[in-house]
Amino acid sequence: MKPSCHRILTIHGSRRSPGSWFCFLVALASLGVLPQLDGAPAGSAADSAWRPLPLIKDGKVDPSWLHVGWGGFVVDEGTLRAECDAKGLGLLVYQKERLGNCQIRVVFKGKEPKSNSGVYVRLDDGILKEAGRTGAAFARDAAGKPSVESMEQMKASGEKEEGPWYAVHHGYEVQIADAGDPYHRTGAIYSLAPSSAVPKKVGGQWRTMIITLAGERIRVDLDGQRVATFDPSSPNLPARKQWHEPKREPKRPEVGYLGLQNHDPGDIVWFKEISVRPLPADAQ
Repeated sequence: MKPSCHRILTIHGSRRSPGSWFCFLVALASLGVLPQLDGAPAGSAADSAWRPLPLIKDGKVDPSWLHVGWGGFVVDEGTLRAECDAKGLGLLVYQKERLGNCQIRVVFKGKEPKSNSGVYVRLDDGILKEAGRTGAAFARDAAGKPSVESMEQMKASGEKEEGPWYAVHHGYEVQIADAGDPYHRTGAIYSLAPSSAVPKKVGGQWRTMIITLAGERIRVDLDGQRVATFDPSSPNLPARKQWHEPKREPKRPEVGYLGLQNHDPGDIVWFKEISVRPLPADAQ
């Protein structure tokens, strides 16, 4: 394979045909090297090549992922399912690489419209240091309602950016939860940019979200429709209104980590695919 690819690249030279780019990528993959997502040539054949991130290995969550906070994820019939904990939320971080300008394709489904999760992007390096830190824990009554004391402790933990709360304030969450208002429902940049998606009345259906990272901007397409656009440099960003919403001040990196959130008990969400590809020329 390597010699034939070398011949094709030599024959085609600077023309860079689709075939030569394919072989070039295959050759790099065979050496364990791939082009950086934020550095691939625009307009090349690589633009259309989605690369799935590993989710499962040997029947368990692939070790490329690192969990922060409470709960976790489990393997469920070839997918990852959020395994929530009454003590609080958690985040599964893809620690193998940071993503720059690119597109991220997420295939997911929630058990119910209210099922809450999210895809975090542009997480800074500090998130890896939060492994093993859970932050405060909720104490709940028989109905699942947190006690007043534990709620105050959780608020304090959030402000101190402990465990999974670090991600809230040092990344952006693309929300998954059909039952929320426009700033807190599927496709929204949580509390920062509204989603125009029409809430679904039933759960249990696979959906596809494409998140485009272009410079500082973020765009979200849901099932083929543009539903949200976010520019952190906009002078019209909404103010922070609730304690669990992200702080506006910390600057998020343009090259950062990706994470999947597990939320409250009963928020059952499955992820079947997480793929990435270099930013297409028409999406810059």
